[in-house]
Amino acid sequence: MANTKWVVDPIHSEVQFKVKHLMITTVTGYFRSFNIEALTKDEAFTNVERVVFTADVNSISTNNDQRDTHLKSPDFFDVERHNEIRFVASRYEKVGGSDYKLHGDLSIRDVTQPITVKVELGGIVVDPYGQTKAGFTVDGKISRKEFGLTWNAVTEAGSVVVSDEIRLHAEVQLVKQSV
Repeated sequence: MANTKWVVDPIHSEVQFKVKHLMITTVTGYFRSFNIEALTKDEAFTNVERVVFTADVNSISTNNDQRDTHLKSPDFFDVERHNEIRFVASRYEKVGGSDYKLHGDLSIRDVTQPITVKVELGGIVVDPYGQTKAGFTVDGKISRKEFGLTWNAVTEAGSVVVSDEIRLHAEVQLVKQSV
């Protein structure tokens, strides 16, 4: 069986993260520039051979320029030395129905850790232009401190400014490529 290559449709995809601020509200951020490529052994996404995700850290946006600048600084992502986040999948596991787990290695800064994210296959369709597209919802959680993102401050009341847990969420549309 021939392999099928898929690439991200950036117009119909988004990658976001959520983090607690002052432990009372949640701040949402996005990566505006990212890439996803997948290689499958079929067109139904039942046998995934490879998935690679990269995000340009310079494209981070939390709708606040001052906060975005701080996130790009050595306190957090240190974009001068580490301008890319990378995830390479090692295993795609069916959980049931349209639910899967995607296991792989996430690299942030100079730290690589294994993570697992939940993936829901939304479906595969042919659009009005004849392109075959597959849709996914991806959710996961990581500890930012495990990736060397340890900056924090403490409020007068003793509460931390930024939580350790980062929730990941992506809505992804992939387009089948002619090989």
